[in-house]
Amino acid sequence: MIKINENYLKLEASYLFSNIAKKVAAFQETNPEKDIIRLGIGDVTRALPDACTHAFHTAIDEMSSDAGFRGYGPEQGYDFLRQAIAKNDFQARGADISADEIFVSDGAKCDSGNIQELFTTDAKIAIPDPVYPVYLDTNVMAGRTGNFEDGRYEGIIYLDATKENNYIPTLPDETPDLIYLCFPNNPTGATISKEGLKTWVDYAREHKALILFDAAYEAFIRDESLPKSIYEVEGAKEVAIEFRSFSKNAGFTGTRCAYTVVPRECAAFDAQGGKQLLHPLWNRRHCTKFNGVSYPVQRAAEAVYSEAGKAQTKNLVAGYLKNADHIASEMKNLGFSFEGGDNSPYIWIEANRDSWEFFDTLLTDAGVVCTPGAGFGKCGEGYIRLSAFNSYENVVEAMKRIKKALA
Repeated sequence: MIKINENYLKLEASYLFSNIAKKVAAFQETNPEKDIIRLGIGDVTRALPDACTHAFHTAIDEMSSDAGFRGYGPEQGYDFLRQAIAKNDFQARGADISADEIFVSDGAKCDSGNIQELFTTDAKIAIPDPVYPVYLDTNVMAGRTGNFEDGRYEGIIYLDATKENNYIPTLPDETPDLIYLCFPNNPTGATISKEGLKTWVDYAREHKALILFDAAYEAFIRDESLPKSIYEVEGAKEVAIEFRSFSKNAGFTGTRCAYTVVPRECAAFDAQGGKQLLHPLWNRRHCTKFNGVSYPVQRAAEAVYSEAGKAQTKNLVAGYLKNADHIASEMKNLGFSFEGGDNSPYIWIEANRDSWEFFDTLLTDAGVVCTPGAGFGKCGEGYIRLSAFNSYENVVEAMKRIKKALA
């Protein structure tokens, strides 16, 4: 008799964004005349940079001839892209990351879920609350939690990120093995200083823990005093794995390209306490379960680092930050307290009411889709997240509608 993995039965009935999509679809079905503006899910809306599409087309043309055709590529990514990443994203900021420590993939979401395969099922996990649901759900699937009770899973160390601590989790009382951190944060938009990040790195080194650091939104950091990578902190290469993506800065949400950094000195421990390097383990997993990102997509990603690509992606990011500025300004005028928006495309708004109720109000009365904070964790109740990923015209119209609906 074939049996299921019963850990899946512990999961909440629906993934947050699927739930939102169903609610919006039901509303549109009964109100077909209503125009909906989506400021909910973090999907970009502007086209790929010209430099990327040109590189994409050129690579496809190469593939159209026998002489230029590429079959299976290296699972870790082509050297031309890995070298460009190492030089521009890390070495240019003083972080000593080499090309062979970079693994190109089809998404940071996939990697942040898959990486936990390297660790034992009894590893103690620390996860911020509120948080991007994938961190938590993938560990539930792996069997690292108990049941869902009173809004939380048993066996998880929750790192509360609240207004009282400026939405930056503090060190836990209970010692974890694996720590998830995300800055600029999804969903709160909070950022962390280099000194604050060093506190976590020092903690991980002292307790032989590992940090999984999600930096998918680093391109939106305008404050040059803030770190964009955890590897800007001394000692982080020993205790941290970092996830990055081309989705939000260059519009690759539909094109799919990201990467994970596993430094060669980064290690975990076996049952006898012996140090085991993670780089060869992740490489083995990558080679076994992944066939690599397509050659044209990697050429398009490489173009992000060309002079034209840098200018064009900077323009894309600036456009979304302009949207964030407008959302933040209007919510402030309406008297709401919020976090984010200055170094992040997300604005985390204190709704002062049930978050799903506020979601329904904005959808029904304003035709605007937000994300209810309760979907990100217990500490998200009473909040909503607005995303700056839309056109400026739509954002202005959405804020006009919200202002009218809440009048």
